[in-house]
Amino acid sequence: MAGQGTPATALLAKQKVAHTTHPYSVSPDSPNYGAEVAAALGVPAERVFKTLVTEVDGALTVAVVPVTGDLDLKALAAAAGGKRAVLADRTLAERTTGYVRGGISPLGQRKRLPTVVDATAADHGTIYVSAGRRGLQVELSPHDLVRLTGATLAAIRS
Repeated sequence: MAGQGTPATALLAKQKVAHTTHPYSVSPDSPNYGAEVAAALGVPAERVFKTLVTEVDGALTVAVVPVTGDLDLKALAAAAGGKRAVLADRTLAERTTGYVRGGISPLGQRKRLPTVVDATAADHGTIYVSAGRRGLQVELSPHDLVRLTGATLAAIRS
């Protein structure tokens, strides 16, 4: 699609990774944004993952979890080799990744951050993550996501 390119999709194309982009229309202020994105795409919500920028012992870390659950901050800290995790400041997250809230992708970030993907991602042939812009998801193999981000797979969903 013309005009759909983002750093995330550019990375996937450069690495020759099989993927499909899926545009959708959901208000970013929707109280149940993830479930509405899944419904708009017509896919089970457990295959749609949200990207959260966190701080583990003061170091920015990316957590990728299904929209059907919340992030277990203690489990994330343990998976990242730290003691304490909190959600990162929105402005810091946007500035560091190069993306805006609601469109932060785990791929193609301005600064590559340590990444932890919830282990349930491996249960699916493909999953959906933000393609780097609100209103655009990318479908890809969870194994490709882990490989491209250098992620750790761990149970971080509560």
